[in-house]
Amino acid sequence: MKCRNNAWSYLTRRTRTSLLLVFVLLTLVSAGLPALAQGTRTPQKASLPPDLEATVARVMKTFEVPGLSLAIVKDGQVLLAKGYGVKKLGEPDPVDARTLFGIASNSKVFTAVALGMLVDEGKIRWDAPVIDYLPDFQMYDPAVSREITVRDLLCHRCGLGLGAGDLMLWPASDLNREEILRRVRYIRPSSSFRTRYAYNNIMFVVAGELLERVSGLRWEDFVREKIQKKVGMEFSNTSCALVAKEENRAWPHVPLEGKAVPVKTLYLTENVNPAGGINSCAEDMARWMLVLLNNGKLADGSQLVSERALNEITNIATPIPVSKPAPELEPAAMNFNGYALGLRIRDYRRYKVLTHTGGLEGYVSQVWLMPEIGLGVTVLTNQESTAAFSSLTYQIVDYYLKAPKFDWVEAYRKFNERNARRSKEELDKIYASRKKDTRPSLPLQEYAGLYRDAWYGEVEIKLENGQLTMQFKHSPELYGKLEHWHYDTFVARWFDRELRADAFVTFNLDHEGKISEVKMLPFSSDVDFSYDYQDLLLKPVTLNKK
Repeated sequence: MKCRNNAWSYLTRRTRTSLLLVFVLLTLVSAGLPALAQGTRTPQKASLPPDLEATVARVMKTFEVPGLSLAIVKDGQVLLAKGYGVKKLGEPDPVDARTLFGIASNSKVFTAVALGMLVDEGKIRWDAPVIDYLPDFQMYDPAVSREITVRDLLCHRCGLGLGAGDLMLWPASDLNREEILRRVRYIRPSSSFRTRYAYNNIMFVVAGELLERVSGLRWEDFVREKIQKKVGMEFSNTSCALVAKEENRAWPHVPLEGKAVPVKTLYLTENVNPAGGINSCAEDMARWMLVLLNNGKLADGSQLVSERALNEITNIATPIPVSKPAPELEPAAMNFNGYALGLRIRDYRRYKVLTHTGGLEGYVSQVWLMPEIGLGVTVLTNQESTAAFSSLTYQIVDYYLKAPKFDWVEAYRKFNERNARRSKEELDKIYASRKKDTRPSLPLQEYAGLYRDAWYGEVEIKLENGQLTMQFKHSPELYGKLEHWHYDTFVARWFDRELRADAFVTFNLDHEGKISEVKMLPFSSDVDFSYDYQDLLLKPVTLNKK
């Protein structure tokens, strides 16, 4: 018999068997613990910037914002959906997480996603000609009419100038989308097809008509039923015209004579909806950002739009030249810049950003998505201060990037001050260039008559109580007096001063001294680009006789 020289050898067979069973069980349990823990552990929620409340308050005070709605998502979770300030100056009702704001051009990506869903269903193709689905659609150039694709409608490279045709959309006009679609063919291009970026809204209106023609649903119904409801955007709607019917809405404000004031009426038209008609809130925009950051996947795990389609939507289609930021905003410098389909693509501190801004009368907003770090920020405001949403977004993003300290609020305050000085200098130069002691070539009554532009339609000039007036027939708000400037140039001063969109009106005379055409230009560079007066060429239809 061999000598047993260890402790194990002194144990009985039953004891050894029992110990072996215990050892095996402990091994199996310990091996399963990590997997079990990983499957049940709740992901740690990211923190909010510690000074966020103070930053929001400072932004609102610095840039005179009455009400603001903020949503922050991170790593698949909603960190914040909250309202700040009041819905309307002079009234106590506070903004909450469900208060609706016009998100304006942040509606464009909804149009792109809606078309992406039709691509998924095999009903359209991104690179198929638009006339395959809208046979009656025409651009000014017949060659472009044949070649322009669904993708081209969504990426600002169709050859039209900045804001071309926007006077058919705002101020609120009586032209419906079908009529706008018909009139696009008369808008002259400003560049060759697909050669440069120029932001426009009209092509998104066309995209909305294409969606309706293919799906059988109005854009408003498709986006509400097939996108917003599936995402869980319970409180949002799909039309500018609906905001007046909502009880929990933020009232728009505009800067007039150095202070923010509520606008007299809400924006009430539906023709602009595919380009900028959605009203939404912090809670709903948080849900929307989660879907976009999760490759189109809904909360229940199903796909709203395929990852493949979303990749098309979020990749640059039209490059935009990279320019240096203003000296006050140096950290905002970019290395690349471009427009995808309803989204702008750029970088910030070397991270890819999917973003868009929006602006309607009295509302401005920004959506900012950084897929690499799972971050999304939406800022909605009821005052036209882009400095407010920009400074707040950058301040929040820098916290999650652990970026060097930078005071974005102070930077934008200085930036605004410099822009105000520039505006004053520009106006001083404009007034200094006026040739005083000049007179019109004709008696005032001979400028009165009916004029027509090929794409906009009719504009009437009248002599009322010794004063010339101008009225755009499809736009009730564009009605004002014509003040003589010099020679045969007048300035249209709109009676509704909230428009902030005065214009030069120049009458050109032929060799017989008769008016041959009328051209217009914005009075200064501060006039919003959507007042595309420069694209009009008014021809006389009927004029008062001598």
